[in-house]
Amino acid sequence: MTTHPLWRPFAPWANAARQRQRIAFRQTDPGVIQEHTTAWLDDFRMVRRVVTDAIDDQVLAIRHVGSTSVPGLVAKPVIDVDLTVPDVEEEPAYLPRLEAAGFRLIFRDEMAGDPHRHLTFAIPNTNLHVWNRGAVEPQRHALFTEWLRVNAPDRQRYNDAKTAATDAAGSVRYNDLKAAAVYDIYERAFIADPRHHHDPQPRSDDDH
Repeated sequence: MTTHPLWRPFAPWANAARQRQRIAFRQTDPGVIQEHTTAWLDDFRMVRRVVTDAIDDQVLAIRHVGSTSVPGLVAKPVIDVDLTVPDVEEEPAYLPRLEAAGFRLIFRDEMAGDPHRHLTFAIPNTNLHVWNRGAVEPQRHALFTEWLRVNAPDRQRYNDAKTAATDAAGSVRYNDLKAAAVYDIYERAFIADPRHHHDPQPRSDDDH
């Protein structure tokens, strides 16, 4: 069996489990899903400027990812940003200056074995994800968003999943409710990737 190097097993309740790592809460509530607006690109540019003004010597890469970066997708009005720094775990090199600029650290955890720091910003409402060079998750984010930009059927599938998750959300977290749709979209993106072979890994009928 050959899998894409960015493949990860389906983990339907990963976001709920992750909450044990929370160290603070965001400044601004995520709000409700909205139709896409070009203003989100301007919001990203503003966040990028705040980050680079604060820690220009630490920024190896900064990228707008997630639903607000994909025209045609509905999204909660939160700008998702992946930031690559020389060493995530060397927090004194970047964290105090980001906090002074208005960011708040809310998670200190790992994803796919890579150290990760999750910060938020109030206005524009932002998730800033801090990674080391070569980390798996920002590569997954880039592949996912690029796939959705060029694949209209999967954009619609994701829109439908987001709407359904919003309608059903109660005690179950929104991200976990759309996890199955996200996994299935990744599967199609992996299979279509000409750079890597991927044997399909469909979810079982018992996965929810």
